[in-house]
Amino acid sequence: MAETETTTIARPYARAAFAYAQAEDGGLDKWSKMLGTLATVCSAPSVRDALDNPALTADGQAGLLLDLCSEEMNDGGRNFVGLLAEYDRIEILPSISELFELFKSSFEETVEVEITSAYEVGDAERDRLGSALRNMLQREVNIVTDVDASLLGGAVIRTEDTVIDNSVRGKLEKLARQLA
Repeated sequence: MAETETTTIARPYARAAFAYAQAEDGGLDKWSKMLGTLATVCSAPSVRDALDNPALTADGQAGLLLDLCSEEMNDGGRNFVGLLAEYDRIEILPSISELFELFKSSFEETVEVEITSAYEVGDAERDRLGSALRNMLQREVNIVTDVDASLLGGAVIRTEDTVIDNSVRGKLEKLARQLA
């Protein structure tokens, strides 16, 4: 299934889960954790293979996931998994989880920012970047950093649907495309 199609199909399910979670005390965090666990589990190759087995019924698919994720699930989550299995939508759980997180961060006016740098980002740089991103995005910023020496220098900043590539490798690749 194409990514756009998957997102289109997943959106109403993510919205429904989000609306349900909002009505529950502490529901956003509970549902975030449940959906994240479900997405991770159903993305595992061995689980994906088992779920793709044509002999497995919708109840069997739901049962398999609920057995694997039983500690994280509440009644609403169990019903949600059953509904997804009934309509043959288990495979879009990762997209549902991703969209749910976007709705949650928008609601909470926060945004996850991933900074991948050629070198370790120091506290002063992190604070300066966080302040600039807060001003630019008009939201509270949660920064996660990663080191990738193959960038050679600079950094790549990712948030939701925005990517700022200010790495030396990125600039060299852009130059190579222009010269080709």
